[in-house]
Amino acid sequence: MPLPKFEEANTLSDQELADQIVAVKRQLFELRMQKGTRQLEKPHQFKHAKHQLSQLLTVERSRQLSKEQAG
Repeated sequence: MPLPKFEEANTLSDQELADQIVAVKRQLFELRMQKGTRQLEKPHQFKHAKHQLSQLLTVERSRQLSKEQAG
C-alpha cells in the first residue's frame, strides 16, 4: 500500500476533511491498542496513518489561513 497522495487530501470538502481526520486518529488509536496487546501484524501502517494525518491537518490549516486572509 503506497503512501497517500497530497492531491487526494486537497480535493476533499471541508466536512469530508474533518471526517477523514477523525477516522485516521481513530485508526492510530486502534493501531496503538494492537501494538500494546501484541496483535499488530503490519507495523508500517503507523507510518502510513501518521503521514496521512499530517497531510490532512496541513490542508485543514492552509484552508483556515486562506479564510482568515480573505475575511
